[in-house]
Amino acid sequence: MKMNQRFIRTLSLLVLLIQNVCVIETAEITREGHRTDANTTRQIVEKLKDEKSNLLNVSAVPVANNDTFFSHHHPSHDELDPALPGKGAAEEEHHNSLSIFLVLVLLGICILLIHVMLKFHFHYVPESVAVIFIGALVGLFLKLMSYQNVADWAKEAAFSPTIFFLVLLPPIIFESGYNLHKGNFFQNIGSITVFAVFGTLISAMIVGSGVYLLGLADIAYKLSFIESFAFGSLISAVDPVATLAIFQALDVDPVLNMLVFGESILNDAVAIVLTTTILEVDSPELHSMSGGQLVLHGVGRFCLMFFASAAIGVAFALASALLLKYVELRRNPSLEFSMMMVFTYLPYALAEGIHLSGIMAILFCGIVMSHYTHYNLSPITQITMKQTMRTIAFIAETSVFAYLGLGIFSFPHRLEPALVIWSIVLCLLGRLVNIFPLSALVNRFRQHKITKKMMFIMWFSGLRGAIAYALSLHLEFEMETRRVIVTTTLIIVLFTILVLGGSTMPLLKCLKSKSPTRNRVRKSGAPVNATLSKTLKLDQPLESDVLSEMTEEEMDVTLIQQQQALSGFIRFDLQYLFPIFTHRFSRNEVRECRMQMSNLASQWQQAVRSSPVVASSSVTQHIATSLHNSDANENITE
Repeated sequence: MKMNQRFIRTLSLLVLLIQNVCVIETAEITREGHRTDANTTRQIVEKLKDEKSNLLNVSAVPVANNDTFFSHHHPSHDELDPALPGKGAAEEEHHNSLSIFLVLVLLGICILLIHVMLKFHFHYVPESVAVIFIGALVGLFLKLMSYQNVADWAKEAAFSPTIFFLVLLPPIIFESGYNLHKGNFFQNIGSITVFAVFGTLISAMIVGSGVYLLGLADIAYKLSFIESFAFGSLISAVDPVATLAIFQALDVDPVLNMLVFGESILNDAVAIVLTTTILEVDSPELHSMSGGQLVLHGVGRFCLMFFASAAIGVAFALASALLLKYVELRRNPSLEFSMMMVFTYLPYALAEGIHLSGIMAILFCGIVMSHYTHYNLSPITQITMKQTMRTIAFIAETSVFAYLGLGIFSFPHRLEPALVIWSIVLCLLGRLVNIFPLSALVNRFRQHKITKKMMFIMWFSGLRGAIAYALSLHLEFEMETRRVIVTTTLIIVLFTILVLGGSTMPLLKCLKSKSPTRNRVRKSGAPVNATLSKTLKLDQPLESDVLSEMTEEEMDVTLIQQQQALSGFIRFDLQYLFPIFTHRFSRNEVRECRMQMSNLASQWQQAVRSSPVVASSSVTQHIATSLHNSDANENITE
C-alpha cells in the first residue's frame, strides 16, 4: 500500500514538473516578442496551481487494503459490465422478435405469390418484380398504420446494410459460384473478366464523372468528387437474378449465356471492391497526396483487394478439397455437410476481417469448391449441398427484394428529379459504352461471335438490384447527401427492374419476329418455353454431372478422352490439378454410395406406405415396381 501511495505522489510531481516547464516556455516566448497578454499568462499559472492542489489531494487519499493498484476504483451502478446485458436488453429482444416476425410473414406471402405465378403459368414477369410489389404494399400498410397511430413499425421495416452484407449476400454469391456451369465458365474466363472488370470501370467512370460535372454546372444536385464516383461505382452493380431470368427466357447460346451470367456475378464483386476503394481514398491520411498519387494508390488498392480476396477464396476451396479427400467424412453425411457449411463462410469472414473483399473471396471459393471439393462428397451430401444452397439463396434473394419494396415507404427520402433523370441516362450510356466496344474487342479472340442483336439485349438487360441499394445505405456521407443518394439509387433500381425488366419479354418477341423463322429445339427435343421464373430453372432435376461416383478406371478413361480434345489450362487442370484435389472412388466405395441412396429410397417408400392419407394400393405398388426396376438396373450395371 505504501508503495502505491509513493507511486501516486511521484506521478503527480512529474505531471507538475512538465506543466511548469510549459509555463517557463510560455514566458520565454512572451519575452521574445510574441503577442501574449499578461492576464492570459497569469490565468494559466493560477490554473496550474489549482490542478497542483487537486493532484496532491488525490495522492493523499488512502488506498484500499488490496494487492492491485486499481483496486480503489469501484464501478458505480450506472456502469455496465460488458459481459452482462444492459438495461434495454429486454426491449431490444422484443424489437428483434418483431423484426423476425415481419420478415417471416413477408417471406410467406412472397412464397405463396410465386406459387400462384407458377401454378397459373404467369412467367412473363420476373419474380423479383412481384416480390418488390408485395414489399411495397406491406410498406404502405405499415406507413398508414403509423399515420393512424395504430402501431409504429418503422424500425422493424428498416433495411439494415450490415445484415445484408453479413447474412443475406454471402449465400447468394456463393450459390451463384457453386452452381455455375464450370466448363463454360473456365473456357470463357478471359471474356468474362473483360466485361466484369473493365466494363464496370468504364460504367463507373462515365456515371461518376457525368454526375460530378452536372453538379458543377448546377444542372443537377451537386456532389463532391468522391461522392460522385462512389455513386457511379455502386450504381454500376448489375443484378444477376434478373439477368439470369432474362437470358433463360431468350434461350441464347450456352456460351453467350455464360458470358452474361458470369459477367453479372463478377460485376457485383467488382462494384463492391471499387466502391470500397473510392471510399478509402477519401481518408484523411491520403489528403496530402497529389492527384496522380491518389489514382495510383486507388488502382493499387483495387488490385490488392481483387486478387488477394480471390486468392483467399481459392486457398480455402483447395484446402477443403484436400481435407475432404483424405479425411473419411463420407461415411457420416451430417459431418460432411457441416464441414462444407463451415468452409462456405470461412473465406468471407477472414477477408472482411483483414479489410479485403469477402464477396470476392466467397465467389471464387464457391467456384473452386464446385470444381474440386464437390467430387469428394458422398452422393447424399452432393444433393444436400446443392438443394440447401439453392434454398438459402432463394430465401435471401426474396428477403432482399421484399426489403427493396419496403424501402419505398420506410426511408426518409430526399428526391432530386434532375439527378434521378440524368443518372438514369448516364447509367444507360455507361452500359452502352461498356457493352458494344468490349464486345467488338472480345469478338476478335472468340470463335462464338457476339452478334449486334445480342449486344443490344446485353445492353438492355443491365438491370440494377439490391447490391446497389445496400451499398448506398452503407455510405458515410452527410445526412442530406446520403438521403439524396439512397433515394436516387432506389428509384434507379425500381425503374430498371420494373420498366426494363418488364419490357424485356415484348422486346425479345419483337426481335424474334424480325429474325428468320426457325424452330429452335433443345437437345432433348422439347420446344423452347420462354419464362422469366428462376424458381422453375432451379427446381429442374439435377444434371447428370452433379452426382460423382466414378471408379478409378472410369475416371482414367474420361481424363484421357478429355485431354485429347482440350488444350491450355483446362488440359493442365485435368491432367495434374484434378487428380491431386479429387478423390478417386473405388468399386467398393461406389457400391457403398449406391447403398446409401438405396436406403434413403427405401425409407421414403416405408414412410409413404405408412401414411394413412397418401398410401393406397396402386401408389405403393407403383413405388415398389419402380424401386425393383432401379435395383435390377444397378445389378446389371455392376
